[in-house]
Amino acid sequence: MKLVRILQASTLAAVGALVTVRAAEEAAASAAAPAPSAPAAPAYTDVQVFEAFGYLVGQRIGIAEFGLSAEEKAAALKGLDAAFSGEKDKFSPDAFGPEIQRVLGGRQQVAQARLAAAADEEAAAFFAELKKNPKVLSTPTGLCYEVVQEGTGAKPQATDTVKVHYTGTLVNGTVFDSSVQRGTPAEFPLNGVIPGWTEGLQLVGVGGKLKLYIPSKLGYGEQGAGGSIPPNATLIFDVELLEIKAPAPAAEPVSVTTPPVSAADAK
Repeated sequence: MKLVRILQASTLAAVGALVTVRAAEEAAASAAAPAPSAPAAPAYTDVQVFEAFGYLVGQRIGIAEFGLSAEEKAAALKGLDAAFSGEKDKFSPDAFGPEIQRVLGGRQQVAQARLAAAADEEAAAFFAELKKNPKVLSTPTGLCYEVVQEGTGAKPQATDTVKVHYTGTLVNGTVFDSSVQRGTPAEFPLNGVIPGWTEGLQLVGVGGKLKLYIPSKLGYGEQGAGGSIPPNATLIFDVELLEIKAPAPAAEPVSVTTPPVSAADAK
């Protein structure tokens, strides 16, 4: 028994010593490690964030296009205040959904017509001034173009695939797309792009450079494209034709030969 007690005491002492050593090591490590830094202060207050939230929601739905009167603005804010206050069932979606669509849809159509008229006026003035330049030519479709550098190779057909470098800008000089900036030429079937490109690229040979002035009807029209090209926009492209790739030949139809009919079969 005495031996057992000695062993137990020795074991407890060893465990205690190990715990003490580990505690000392952890304390030393903790002292050596830098204290965690305090979290950075928010860049904006909660009030500023909610103001931004309201602004971005309104901008997202294009609320400025609806042309609200002072009374209508006050009514919209009154409805928001009721929602913030937690009022239930104040307005029925079934009853007011169609009415909201009717009113806002009508306002949006008016706004779009106004913007289209302004774009048409801007385009008319732009092309009238452009045609004073003797270097700028035009086609019956309304496409205007300038040959910056004549190509030495063949001209593409609409069914060809072309490899090009290009930069596209709006009339105000805003760049909306550029393979030059990306550093990688673009490659696409010529009949798979906007009409202004399909027509324009057939006017220059390989190695040639063009400046295309594309009216909206030969570009993206009333829809625009994404957030970079607005509706009814006139487009300007600087294009260099690098290569023409002929379309892949169509697979030849499989010839099915009818086996000869024997005299026995004929009977």
